[in-house]
Amino acid sequence: MNGKNSKTLRLLALTLSLLPLTSVAQAQQKTLNVGANIGNVPWEFQDASGAYVGFEIDLVNEVAKRIGAKVNIVNTPFNGLFAAVQSGRIDLAISSITITKKRLETVSFAQPYYDSDQSLTVASASTLKSLTDFKGKTIGVDTGSTGAMYASARAAQYGYTVREYTGLNPAMLDLKNGRIDGYVSDIPALLYYAKVTGGVKVVQRLSTGEQYGVMFAKDSKLATQFNSQINLMKKSGALAELHQKWFGVIPEKTTSTVKLMSMPK
Repeated sequence: MNGKNSKTLRLLALTLSLLPLTSVAQAQQKTLNVGANIGNVPWEFQDASGAYVGFEIDLVNEVAKRIGAKVNIVNTPFNGLFAAVQSGRIDLAISSITITKKRLETVSFAQPYYDSDQSLTVASASTLKSLTDFKGKTIGVDTGSTGAMYASARAAQYGYTVREYTGLNPAMLDLKNGRIDGYVSDIPALLYYAKVTGGVKVVQRLSTGEQYGVMFAKDSKLATQFNSQINLMKKSGALAELHQKWFGVIPEKTTSTVKLMSMPK
């Protein structure tokens, strides 16, 4: 056998030996089951084609790509995300989930990526301007959300009743049709809804100092992986670009969308 043929055979053997390894690597690529309350605009919702889109969808897809994983979105009501992540039915959860000390007792979060307050939203024609105008009125909230906690804690003070909903759209329908008088929830979602859909307006920012994070089972190693990648996205400006894409503005440098932060404990 001459040298040329020998070299050709060695290259062929090497190529053949690599094919199974490539196939195995592709087959073993991890799929992350991501719980998300679809309909939570602009964080996770369906576009006209039915595809899942949104700020947080973009975020988890980008992190997954960076760690060599795929994403499978599991549509889950907000109040079901906590049990699902704790039981392992999903690997992580998104849905503008606020990091709180109480939640950190049973789950883990990667570092925050968005600063948010609550807001009071009313129908466009409403003359109500603040919670002080809501005596004898009805306020809608999303079951299990921090907005529900905020509104319920102040119901006696302001004299209104609270009605719970699962998801934004049913609440907005009732708000526009006068079945409730106001709605308390995260300000970015309501500002986006008012801008894109109309029929409602945000009349009051309810300051809370909330910050959103991706949620995991307690002490999950995946949380550490996500935290590292979010760090890199902040450093490169990739996270700020997502903010500008979905909200139309560059985030302030003092916010958690830009500022490097530690994992919450």
